[in-house]
Order: sequence, then C-alpha cells, then structure tokens
Amino acid sequence: MGQRLRGLREARGISLSELARTAGVGKATLSGLENGTRNPTLETMYAIAAALAVPMSALTVDPGAPASTAAPMRGAAVLSTLLEVFHEPAATYEFFRIQVLPGARQTSPAHLPGVTEHLSVHHGQVIAGPVDAPLTGGPGAYLTWTADVPHTYAAVGPDEVQATLLIRTPHRPTG
Repeated sequence: MGQRLRGLREARGISLSELARTAGVGKATLSGLENGTRNPTLETMYAIAAALAVPMSALTVDPGAPASTAAPMRGAAVLSTLLEVFHEPAATYEFFRIQVLPGARQTSPAHLPGVTEHLSVHHGQVIAGPVDAPLTGGPGAYLTWTADVPHTYAAVGPDEVQATLLIRTPHRPTG
C-alpha cells in the first residue's frame, strides 16, 4: 500500500506536507504509511483517497490484482473487506462486506463530490448515512446516501451488523 500511496502522491506533484494538510492526517502518519511502518484506519484511508481524488481501492489493490487481495480494514466501528472493484467509463464501483461492531460509532470523512453509498443490511440494526440526517435499517433494508459529506455508522443494540456496501465514485472529467 505504501508504494501505491507514494506513487499516486508523486504523480500528482504533491508533497508529503501538502497531502497531510489536505487529508487532515499527520505528516508522520503519512510517512509511516508510505514506508510500511504504520497500519491505517478506514477513516485515514478515506481521507487520503479523497485528498488524492481516487477511490480507496486505488490505494489498497495493486493494478491488475484481484480485489480480494486487499487486506480487511478496521475503523472505529466498521470492519470492511473489499470483495470486488468494477470500473466503468462513468464511475468506479467498490463492493465491500462490512461488519458494524456494537458499542462504537464511526464517522467517515466526506468522499469526493458525487460519491454515493448503498448499504444492504443482512443482520442486525444499523444507523448509517450523513451525520446530520442518518438513516436506520434492519435485515433486508437498503439505505443509500450521497457520501460527499461526513457520514456515520453505528450498530443499534447489542448485535453486530452484517451488511454489504457498494460505493460509487464518479470519474472526474479530464481536460
């Protein structure tokens, strides 16, 4: 992951200090990630991906490698496993299996403009969506929101939530 992060940063001509400031992540943390001496949280990875204007899978999966080679990522309340990445002309889709652990709340940073999240709940009761207007759902629920604002995940009650999450990141126009 460190080499991909450094390569994306350098390809954009961004210094370590500038990326740290833009992503709201400590410079020492970024240096540790690039050098392979630190393990990032989900929240950190999403902040870096947004600052670099890429889907998170651009940081976690080698080009041409199966999505399943990405290591599971842990946030304050969410354990996320990337299952597949789909690239289409208009957008990239990242498909995850997630577990929302009881007793904690996670606030994810805003993604790029136009990014949407689509959550299908299989087990448990969840609160998820924009921090200012979260949604609630149980087994069989489908929740969707525009994720270019800070958004939250929390299990309701004592049960772990099991769900699938599809994140759609539109491609930015070039030129």
